[in-house]
Amino acid sequence: MNKSTINLIAILAILFIFSSVSADRNNLPAASHPPTDTYDGWRLGIQAWSFNRFTFYEAVQKTAALGLDWIEAYPGQILTKENPKVKFDHNMSPEIRQQVKKMLEDAGVKLVNYGVVGLTNDEAQCRKVFDFAKDMGIEIIVSEPPDIAFELIDKLCKEYKIKVAIHNHPKPSHYWNPDKVLEVCKARSSWIGACADTGHWMRSGINPVEAIKKLEGRIISLHFKDLNEANNPAAHDVVWGTGKADIKAMLEELHKQNFKGLFAIEYEYNWQNSVPDIRQSIAYFDKTAAQIKPAGWQRLFEPDLSNALFAQGSWEIKDGILTADRDEIIWTKQKFDNFILDLEFKLSEGANSGVFLRCGNTVNWLHTSIEIQILDSYGKQNPTKHDCGSIYDCLAPKQNPVKKPGLWNHCTITCRDNKIYAVLNSIQILDTDLNKWPEPHKNPDGTKNKFNTALKNMPRSGYVGLQGEHGEKPIWFRNMKIKKLID
Repeated sequence: MNKSTINLIAILAILFIFSSVSADRNNLPAASHPPTDTYDGWRLGIQAWSFNRFTFYEAVQKTAALGLDWIEAYPGQILTKENPKVKFDHNMSPEIRQQVKKMLEDAGVKLVNYGVVGLTNDEAQCRKVFDFAKDMGIEIIVSEPPDIAFELIDKLCKEYKIKVAIHNHPKPSHYWNPDKVLEVCKARSSWIGACADTGHWMRSGINPVEAIKKLEGRIISLHFKDLNEANNPAAHDVVWGTGKADIKAMLEELHKQNFKGLFAIEYEYNWQNSVPDIRQSIAYFDKTAAQIKPAGWQRLFEPDLSNALFAQGSWEIKDGILTADRDEIIWTKQKFDNFILDLEFKLSEGANSGVFLRCGNTVNWLHTSIEIQILDSYGKQNPTKHDCGSIYDCLAPKQNPVKKPGLWNHCTITCRDNKIYAVLNSIQILDTDLNKWPEPHKNPDGTKNKFNTALKNMPRSGYVGLQGEHGEKPIWFRNMKIKKLID
């Protein structure tokens, strides 16, 4: 092979790699709903035990309402109110498992951990748990196995490519002291490590920050907590940042260790009405984690709407849900150019709303912004330029996956230069090139639109807006996050 041929191959390889990276960069946020964690690699989720007074289905819905993408299930939780005899565990039938998978998919919540569940030195018993985990897409099994079981467990971890995290209940349980966890992990593979329960450490008189330092390299996941007291078995959970655990120091230490994994919120207090406390804990975590290593996601609107432009009294956020009492648009104070917008909306019957992108003038918004239509077009087979997910009056969505009124829809919109993408309920419905609209009032297919400005000439930077009760039909928004795209 001569030198010129080698050079040509090298150039082609570079171009291929560049095009692949470029394609990934452009398509990744456009073809699916992205994780919206504040810190890349830190998954903030729920240990379903926080909602053990409710069914597993209810726990998933509460997790989704809190804007969290991840959940850890425990064995024994009643699955649904309709059939209280069926429990979530590794004994569920294949049919029930499929129903659970569909429910999780519809809710937009991923089951990543399972525990605390028993693992013994009985290979058949262990394989049943591992088979279940593999079938359900579970990445980590949380357990407190006997010492004698670890040779078998390590073998199964490698075979199934599933990790086992050793949980610590309070003193005098077997693993209350992190030294014991280190002892059984010694000479074991990296598939075995710790599920660090920070609250139980506090109850046992162990400083969580020092325990995290001691377990460096062996922490796989956490049951994350803040308590009102240390060294007290009766201490209870409080909103993160208000108790005796140094949450910030723990996060800083985990960052220093380059930890990647699940922070499972296990809130064991105020059982019937813990969601407001958990919501405050999430806010504290997000703020602190973003200070340590920001992933770029920010709230579209703050809970007090201090970063919004709107007529006083028309919009409010209550229990994490944004609503309006009139037909008015709420705008961000900040302008955005290239970004990913991720949100959920719920329609009333006949509701008509919209998401407005890159508005150049909030007074003359109609002709200086692009609207993604939100509409009760549930069940329509051939969506038009005016149905849910359309670029209003300009382009119909590829499909119509909007849910029936009363259910939450998940929508992700990506704006990158002249391209606009939209994903609705995990289905890509828009892949749009604004440059194909070079004339006012004219669509590429020859039909007319009402806009005085050609889409090609619409502002590429501007405000983001949400429309209120158009036609006095209520609309609800929640979990609204936005991330600037930086090339």
